[in-house]
Amino acid sequence: MSATPVSTARPLPSAAARAPASGSRLAALADTWLPRLVLSPTIIASLVFVYGFIGLTAWLSLTESRMMPNFEFAGFGQYTTLFEIDRWWTSTSNLGIFGGLFILVCLVIGLSMAILLDQRIRHEGALRAIYLYPMALSFIVTGAAWKWILNPGLGLEKMVHDWGFPNFSFDWLVNSDMAIYTVVIAGVWQSSGFVMALFLAGLRGVDDAIIKAAMVDGASLPTIYRRIVIPSLRPVFFSVLLVLAHIAIKSFDLVMALTAGGPGNSSDVPAIFMYQFSFTRGQLGLGAASAMMMLATVLAVLVPLMYMETKGARNGR
Repeated sequence: MSATPVSTARPLPSAAARAPASGSRLAALADTWLPRLVLSPTIIASLVFVYGFIGLTAWLSLTESRMMPNFEFAGFGQYTTLFEIDRWWTSTSNLGIFGGLFILVCLVIGLSMAILLDQRIRHEGALRAIYLYPMALSFIVTGAAWKWILNPGLGLEKMVHDWGFPNFSFDWLVNSDMAIYTVVIAGVWQSSGFVMALFLAGLRGVDDAIIKAAMVDGASLPTIYRRIVIPSLRPVFFSVLLVLAHIAIKSFDLVMALTAGGPGNSSDVPAIFMYQFSFTRGQLGLGAASAMMMLATVLAVLVPLMYMETKGARNGR
């Protein structure tokens, strides 16, 4: 009697067993390609409308473009012409004054208000809303409002005169030596609340146990803030400096609404210089050169800040 042969072939998997395998492959493909498909329009738009136009502006700054673009290479003559224009140097010096004071005063006021609110005072929510309200306005509205306030015939000076102080004078808006400081006042009024919000968020993130331990050791509250709390806000300082420097360098609408660059060119800034030479004076190549110098200024601020931040992160600070 012969033995019955035993089959060694494996049974074919059923449809129910194959379904999870195919489903897992589809899930893996979705995990791989779906984020790329979602992000690709944003990436393409950024490459074209940000970096593409930066490249186009850089090329136009190397041409003799005037009313219309001229793509024939002409060297660095536009930059030479730019550096020979007195108005350009006036605008850059005004940017230095405005940017330096704007950043410094916003830091001081914003940090002071954040420390005040961090004491859990009464009506904190209402005060925070009042401080943040100016940030809800556009710079055009801020400039127009402060133009009325600082107008000698309508605003602060007239009000004080009506109160019985006829010798009071505050004519900065029409004074060529002081006009740029009115831009600082309006800019600080609008942005200090935003700086306060950033610092307050950083202060609320500090571990209370560290502060309580310092108080047990006998440290006063000012010492705790100076030696412990404020140094721990290094990332917040980095973010604030970056945002404020960006606002200062690209300032256009605030200056146009408040002083329009005047009296004369006394409150002119590079953004106004670029706009007027590009679109109202028919010197597109020169305007493009000034725009590239503004970009270089942004990079001159951004690169050192990023280097210091990344270096501090590598060192564990």
